[in-house]
Amino acid sequence: MALMDFIKKQFIDIIQWTETGDGTLAWRFPMADMEIQNGGSLTVRESQVAVFVNEGKVADVFGPGLYKLTTQTLPVLTYLKNWDKLFESPFKSDVYFFSTRQQVDQKWGTPQPITIRDKDFGAVRLRAFGNYSFRIGDAKLFHTEISGTRDIYSVADLDGQLRGLVLQNISNAIASSGVPFLDLAANQIQFAQALAAQLVPEFEKIGIKLENITVQNVSLPEELQKILDQKIGMGMVGNDMGKFMQYQTAQAIPKFAEGAASGGGIAGDAMGLGAGVALGQVMAQNLAQGLNPNNANAAAAAAAAAAGAAANAQPTVAVVSAADVMTTLEKLGELKTKGILTQEEFDAKKADLLKKLV
Repeated sequence: MALMDFIKKQFIDIIQWTETGDGTLAWRFPMADMEIQNGGSLTVRESQVAVFVNEGKVADVFGPGLYKLTTQTLPVLTYLKNWDKLFESPFKSDVYFFSTRQQVDQKWGTPQPITIRDKDFGAVRLRAFGNYSFRIGDAKLFHTEISGTRDIYSVADLDGQLRGLVLQNISNAIASSGVPFLDLAANQIQFAQALAAQLVPEFEKIGIKLENITVQNVSLPEELQKILDQKIGMGMVGNDMGKFMQYQTAQAIPKFAEGAASGGGIAGDAMGLGAGVALGQVMAQNLAQGLNPNNANAAAAAAAAAAGAAANAQPTVAVVSAADVMTTLEKLGELKTKGILTQEEFDAKKADLLKKLV
């Protein structure tokens, strides 16, 4: 009885693998000191591939099916010379099973904003995320390049490598797509297609087939988003600087009032609400006259109306001081930095404002 048990332990008649659904990509059949019985069977199920490794080299790859391990029926695919001669007697070989089913809903994303070139904004830092699915496309290549002799190799073991490949190719994908940043959100499918085109050959180098990739969101860091929002606001009013300054003045009045009431803030104690309104009036008149004379009356009328409303609420003498002029100059500098004013327009208004300091 002990002899029969010993013999059974030494020879393997059936080689198969039933996946457990735990994300295993490669699994090594437990050989220990046992040998494969001549005439034994190999069962490879759908969504699986079996790889025989003899003396450290891949000998054969078997797709789905039931195989009798005999000289007459094997090998199906031969990578080594005289591999079939091993079946004349029980032999020892390492057998690895690989799951070829799709591994779905794998996440990718940019942990930090990445810098790309954009034809509208120049250099832009953006964030993006989505998901992708893949499968093992070349089990022999995957074995030699990635999983090796490990007993188990899982999706989690490969996750960092694949995410790195995605992030590495995002910039090239955006550049090749030709889609400006402002259009990326509306063309996420096109962006995903461009990203897939970049990733497919990179995945194939390690035996992986990329099945699908999606881009679910593209966004800017908060500080850049504020600038973009202002640019969008400018786009809504077009080149009408008068209307833009009406909007800016209306937005500034509550802030000036809040600063005056709290004893500090934007306008400061000395300026008060009336001086704040006067500053808005100066900005509207100066910019409207210098940048778009046709809108000067409209901007001045809007500023005057705002000043009248504030005066009714709290009578204050509006005095334009040197501080007002300097504040206006600073505002003009900000508009130039953001690209709203050209250098020539800024220089002209700067010279005009500096005259007021004399």
